[in-house]
Amino acid sequence: MTAHTSGDEHAHGDDHDHEHTPTVTSDNERKVLLSFVLTFSFMLVEAVGGVLSGSLALLADAGHMLTDAVALALAYAAFRFGRRAADSKRTFGYLRFEVIAGFVNALTLLGIVVWIAYEAWVRLSSPPTILAGPMFIVAVLGLLVNMLVLWIMTRGETEHVNVKGAILHVIGDLLGSVGAIVAAIVIYYTGWTPIDPILSVFVAALILRSALKLLLKSIHILLEGAPDHATPEKVEQGLMQAVRGLAAVSHIHVWQLTSGRTMATLHIRPDTDDAARAVVKRVEQALRDQFSIEHATIGIDWNSDVDENACSLQTTAPHTDAHDHAAPGHQH
Repeated sequence: MTAHTSGDEHAHGDDHDHEHTPTVTSDNERKVLLSFVLTFSFMLVEAVGGVLSGSLALLADAGHMLTDAVALALAYAAFRFGRRAADSKRTFGYLRFEVIAGFVNALTLLGIVVWIAYEAWVRLSSPPTILAGPMFIVAVLGLLVNMLVLWIMTRGETEHVNVKGAILHVIGDLLGSVGAIVAAIVIYYTGWTPIDPILSVFVAALILRSALKLLLKSIHILLEGAPDHATPEKVEQGLMQAVRGLAAVSHIHVWQLTSGRTMATLHIRPDTDDAARAVVKRVEQALRDQFSIEHATIGIDWNSDVDENACSLQTTAPHTDAHDHAAPGHQH
């Protein structure tokens, strides 16, 4: 027989807290909303400036500012939805919305990179006339706006996936503004217009790197991947070393519900059955202290039982301790 116990049931009073979890506050929401208003407003200015001056660098930056505005809107929506309580259909609430927002942010970044690359190719083939003066003025204003938005966004908590995505957008925008300023100066003094699409492609390459990192992280969370600091192997080794009275650990599954919220399910076998409750409490404490796992569901494999059911999701054999005296059926 296997008894299941929740981490919530065995925590000591206030021990079960979220101290390792990024906190969404009203300040976070206000800074994201303010950043959205600033970014969207200047995006319109930069788009007009790009059309009037004929600069791809400005148009690319305006397009990226549009994705900035979308990213910030998604971040704000994620905070609002994330505050909603769990219900009978969504027992974890809406916390994963922020991971979906991060995934969408990454896709929009990739889309704008493709657009910049295409426009750059067209303009290198047939260089247009570019007005360096208006281009320079708009680019400098864009740089100042982006610096202000970046300063606002980096105040306070920045660990949520969607906040990181929004910050990556703003950094890419800032680089775009710098590129546009450099291009305007070069065009003004030399008349060499290919510098405009060339610098746009360089900025797009920097954006691409950040977008891929964000995309891979978001997909990893959506696929229930274990965080790097709490893989099943590390969890097993850590528990076997830290918890006295623990004979074996198996059926370990670790995943992130969202950024900073790590969950786990596992089976443990105590040295003696009568020490099971104490061992479970020590396992829960070790999971919180070593791996920031705030919610754990723990099954107990009793020494008197022989469980022939292996975990179909686990393909590697777990560590076997020297004093493991269970029947072979307890191992995967």
